[in-house]
Amino acid sequence: MQKLKKLIIKVIEITQSTVRPLFIASPFLSRLYYLLFDRAFGYEQQAILKAKIQYETRQGMQDNSSSLLRRNIHRIEKGLIMRPRKDVFALDYIEETVSVYSRAAKVEHLDHADLVWAYSVLQQFFTVCDLKHPTIKASFEIFQAVKFQSDATSVPYLSSERVAHDISSEQLKALCKSRRSVRWFEQKKVDKSLLIEALTISTEAPSACNRQAFEFMWIDDEETKREAVELPGGTAGFASQIPCLLAVIGDLSAYPFERDRHVIYIDASLASMQFMLACETLGLSTCVLNWPELHTLDKRAAKLLNLPQHKRIIMFIAVGYALADGGIPFSNKKKAATLLTYVETKKRD
Repeated sequence: MQKLKKLIIKVIEITQSTVRPLFIASPFLSRLYYLLFDRAFGYEQQAILKAKIQYETRQGMQDNSSSLLRRNIHRIEKGLIMRPRKDVFALDYIEETVSVYSRAAKVEHLDHADLVWAYSVLQQFFTVCDLKHPTIKASFEIFQAVKFQSDATSVPYLSSERVAHDISSEQLKALCKSRRSVRWFEQKKVDKSLLIEALTISTEAPSACNRQAFEFMWIDDEETKREAVELPGGTAGFASQIPCLLAVIGDLSAYPFERDRHVIYIDASLASMQFMLACETLGLSTCVLNWPELHTLDKRAAKLLNLPQHKRIIMFIAVGYALADGGIPFSNKKKAATLLTYVETKKRD
């Protein structure tokens, strides 16, 4: 039976390799190839479709946040800092913004800080924009009708007012060199307060329109952790002694368009890198556990962690206290000069 299975797999691979060149002439043929010969993208396509439906059904609302509100408020912020600033802008989305703000203000579990931010930015928008414009005037009336006010302000500020730091490039380089993928840990529990502190730092990472459509799931249950840690590739031999395991998860339902399907990977990865550097400053070490795009693994992980299909695992991160005599791969890094490329100057007539 095993030989037959291997033979079938080999035949499929040969068939795919043979017909592949016939399907690269156009996007349509490429789609046809994956429809007929390879289902690698099927689970992802289904996830994106479910995410679109989720977005439409909940009108951009997630568990305690609104991706639509966060996106549009950030867009208004960028309009407020334009040089020169226009008296009239955001006409194509200001009505949508105040409408979702009005709905969000009625949601009990919505993050209060998000509402303060939205209120502050919208208030400044209506202060500096021409209220005589019919669209802005109509939007202002909706804004005024919302029963939410705050003495706190969360509005754009000058670059000179940013939080000061005294970290040199050499210190940062040392931190980055200290951060290595650690696979051998002390059998010591990681305190939740340290994870919260590292995540607090990671939230300062850039995010597309500040939506931050990701979460870090702490798999604290020992039985679940034992199953989960075997799912990623490359954990053979050291999986059993990982003291703390996090799943970094992106939420596709924060985006209404397929064009944004990769944003969860970009944003979550940026935050994850800051999280890992923050862990180093807190005496913790980390190791990213690779997560391939395999629908069989996705289904197993989703079932184990009780994830809806529109929530995709980006990576797993092992966290713990490094074992002093544990080995670290040398992992030679590429030189900066080889990574920096240039666009050739075009000759102009």
